[in-house]
Amino acid sequence: MNNKKIKQHTIDFIFPIALFFVFAASSLAVLILSANIYKNIIESSKDLFTSRTCLSYITEKIRQNDEGGTQNIYLDSFDGHPALVLERNLNETLYHTYIYEDKGVLRELFIQDGIDASSRNGTEIMKVSSFQMEEAAPGLLRFSCSSDEGQMESVFVSIHSDNSI
Repeated sequence: MNNKKIKQHTIDFIFPIALFFVFAASSLAVLILSANIYKNIIESSKDLFTSRTCLSYITEKIRQNDEGGTQNIYLDSFDGHPALVLERNLNETLYHTYIYEDKGVLRELFIQDGIDASSRNGTEIMKVSSFQMEEAAPGLLRFSCSSDEGQMESVFVSIHSDNSI
C-alpha cells in the first residue's frame, strides 16, 4: 500500500471562496445596474405616454371631424382659454366641441351653439403641464403638449376639409 499524504495548502481553500465572492459581487453589480436602467426606461416611457397620448387624442378628434368641403375645424378661444373648436351639424342644429387646457388639465366640452358654459364644465381628459396650439399655415395646425416631468412633444395636423389648401 501506498500511503502518501496529500499536502493541503491554504490557497486550495481560499481560492474557491474568493472566486465565489467575486462571482457574487459581479452578479449583484449587474443586478443593480439592470434595475437602474429599467427604472429609467419606465420613467421615460411614462413621460412620453402623457404627451403623446394628448397629441394622439387631438389628432384623432380632428380626423373624426374633418369632413370634406366644410370649414368646421379652427382655433379660437373659450372662456378665456385658447381652444380647438370642432363644429358639427346634427339634425339641423349646430354643436361645438371645445378642446382646451384649464389649470393643468386638458378638457373637452361638447355643447350646442348659443349655450353659455364655463371652462370648468368640460370633461377632464388628462393632466398636462402645458398645452399650446397655433395655426402654422392655412389648413395646418401645430399642437404642443408637455407632461408634468417636462417632456415636450409636438405634432402638425393638416385639415383636409379646409378649402384654402
